[in-house]
Amino acid sequence: MSNKETDMAEQFDVVVIGAGPAGYHAAIRAAQLGMSVACVDAGLGKDGKPALGGTCLRVGCIPSKALLDSSRQFHNLQTTFEQHGISATDPQIDVEKMVGRKDAIVKQFTGGIAMLFKANKVKPYYGFATLHADRVVKVKQHEGGEVELKGTNVIIAAGSDSIELPFAKFDGEYIVDNVGALDFKETPKRLAVIGAGVIGLELGSVWRRLGAEVTILEAMPEFLAAADAEVSKVAAREFKKQGLDIRLGAKVSKAEVIPAKAGGKGKKKEVQVTFEDKKGEQTITVDKLLVAVGRKAASKGLLADDSGVKLNDRGQIEVDEHCHTGVDGVWAVGDCVRGPMLAHKGFEEGIAVAELIAGLPGHVNMDTIPWVIYTEPELAWVGKTEQQLKEEGIPYKAGSFPFAANGRAVAMVEPAGFVKVLAHAETDRVLGMHLVGANVSELVHEGVLTMEFKGSADDLARICHAHPSLSEVIHDAAMAVHKRAIHKAN
Repeated sequence: MSNKETDMAEQFDVVVIGAGPAGYHAAIRAAQLGMSVACVDAGLGKDGKPALGGTCLRVGCIPSKALLDSSRQFHNLQTTFEQHGISATDPQIDVEKMVGRKDAIVKQFTGGIAMLFKANKVKPYYGFATLHADRVVKVKQHEGGEVELKGTNVIIAAGSDSIELPFAKFDGEYIVDNVGALDFKETPKRLAVIGAGVIGLELGSVWRRLGAEVTILEAMPEFLAAADAEVSKVAAREFKKQGLDIRLGAKVSKAEVIPAKAGGKGKKKEVQVTFEDKKGEQTITVDKLLVAVGRKAASKGLLADDSGVKLNDRGQIEVDEHCHTGVDGVWAVGDCVRGPMLAHKGFEEGIAVAELIAGLPGHVNMDTIPWVIYTEPELAWVGKTEQQLKEEGIPYKAGSFPFAANGRAVAMVEPAGFVKVLAHAETDRVLGMHLVGANVSELVHEGVLTMEFKGSADDLARICHAHPSLSEVIHDAAMAVHKRAIHKAN
């Protein structure tokens, strides 16, 4: 490239591609460390205007939690309130209003990131970025025209997209991904979900609690194979009680949008889903189909032929343990690289890379990243499962304790679930913690902290926990490792 072209480019110490969790953390931290930073993002909000924060903020983590909370309140009003002596006759849900609340929360936070960029002097660019040789980033701006940015360092945080199935293409109305399932105008009478992963379970729960008949079709023979087997078992039982119809070993082969049989009024259509399980080939007809079979790195159009950055066979950007691509000054973080596709993993990588660029130590410990599924009950874990410890031949002791024996959980009418602590049989170091129950998304961090500080089950057992609190379940489970739990028979 001639100098003339490079002269035209705007110069920055760091150019970040993507303003989702990984990107905005990287941009803000680099700016805090005294670097000049540009951050390019292609995301648009529901109003068609640029909206920072990536999938997580616009159509992922945050909006799904807003709807989960609304649906939980409505469900409790119909089921649990009576036990408290509170009666409510004929409760109604205004779906549009609920979705409007969700949209307002999203808007508040996307605007919040724009303000943080301003406060930290991060310069935003709105459009699609392509990385060329010599760390030149060309941006096709939404408002038209192209700008060229040159970074001493470039951090790619391009995120991920929903995986589309060839036989169930998204139409945004009848066959949807997470984006569409957050925006239904009314509760579908019947909803099918392909995939019993985090997104399928969370959004399936939302619409089930609001009255939809929900069928979840999962191709794998096991339910939640990534979680501890005991956690999966208890979760499956609780979801069944809630009326979620989860079919395992169900391989979908076809999804077709057909005119509605019943009533036939107006333009209403239905989706016919064909799948095969141990009973043979079956079809079900539903009003909406949510495809939630996972996500893939969003690397399309991101790299020019001369960028030098390599992709692996899964379309992820190849990086070393420090998130460096092997091309001088080019880094990649978050969902577009290896490791779990979790916002908080992206947060940490973004910060670590900004610190590495500044010559500081930066590191992410992949062994202590917590996982959470925000259903009811919540599921959470950190570290190894029992299956993994057995496979790796690591001797361990396990201690568990049920929420049903915890005063606070019973007083809250949330007795389902348990906590299990896994510790090394010889050193007593905590190797994993697995939780299913009320508020375990918060409680799991006791496990994260203990593991980060290389603590033992005995340490946890000797830390004073407030009574009555849900955290005592962890205390009791840690005591149970050494068969000295007080509130259950050892």
